[in-house]
Amino acid sequence: MRTDIFARLDREPEPPKIETPRMSRHRIALFGGTLAFYLAIVIAVLMSSWLVTLDWKVMLFRPYQQWPQVHAFLDYYVVLGQRGPTAVMVACWLGWRSWRQHTLRPLLTLGASLLLLNVTVGAVKYGLGRLGPHYATQIGSAELFAGGDIFPSGHTANAVVTWGILAYLAATPRARRYLSAMSAVVSLGVGLTTVYLGTHWLSDVVLGWAAGLLILLGLPWCEPMITRAENWIFAARERLSARSRLVPAPPVAAGDPQPVPAGQTAGQTAAAEAATQGQVRPPVATGSRPAAVVVTTATGSRPRAHTTPPAHQGHPARSERTPVTPAGSRRPPHADRTPRGGTTPARPVAGG
Repeated sequence: MRTDIFARLDREPEPPKIETPRMSRHRIALFGGTLAFYLAIVIAVLMSSWLVTLDWKVMLFRPYQQWPQVHAFLDYYVVLGQRGPTAVMVACWLGWRSWRQHTLRPLLTLGASLLLLNVTVGAVKYGLGRLGPHYATQIGSAELFAGGDIFPSGHTANAVVTWGILAYLAATPRARRYLSAMSAVVSLGVGLTTVYLGTHWLSDVVLGWAAGLLILLGLPWCEPMITRAENWIFAARERLSARSRLVPAPPVAAGDPQPVPAGQTAGQTAAAEAATQGQVRPPVATGSRPAAVVVTTATGSRPRAHTTPPAHQGHPARSERTPVTPAGSRRPPHADRTPRGGTTPARPVAGG
């Protein structure tokens, strides 16, 4: 008898119930405040306000020349904001979590956040077309609508979203607090590193922080879509699994013997082949008398009768021999034969 332990080992573990974040009042208030801050930064740059003047002061200060000893380290540290390497690292971790928890929600949430990041940040980048500090042409100018693509900072926004998604998907409140602090430190360091290297204005970095935070705060609105996508993927997988179980029969060349299904005799197979060709041929027992078989063609022609040849042409079968009973033979007497017990008729003697 199977014990409960083995029964539980044979059963696939059920996925844990993961709490899905909702758009609470606190989150909506943070989203509204961050959106207002985002719009204020854009308007300040469009109006070439004091923020643009601060950008120029920081750029002319040239931090990479003030502290050259940390330049080599920051060249590697800024990779934590590049989309390709960070997305691969985070996707590996979330893929392991998806496998352990039997759910695709972590990977789908990461994909939805990166999609929103590309759409929102990319649209503002190419819409405003701001040039970077190394390509600036006029001191004090905002360098807008000049064919650039640095406002807001993609490195900064990507660092906020990619590392912040770990805190968003945390299973416990304690892990969420630690991961939130870690993602804040990483994204803050990546943004300041781009300013140090001179690849972004300070306002680019500030707007990148706000853009990434808006995506994290608005992800609960995407949860119903993520759930529908997960259900559709699992349903498609079940359909493919059901189709793979139906293994098709291997093709048989013309003239080769057809395979006999399990539990079916050769006679039944021949009758089935005759039925598929439009003929109905009842099976004939071995050793019986030749019987007339009516063959009906598929074209609807007139039925015709023919005699099935005996199994052996040389020697008659036992059932074809003349049955002998105590009363004598059933066949009529032959003209040349003499009945048993009778007298032989006199024959004329030749030369008598």
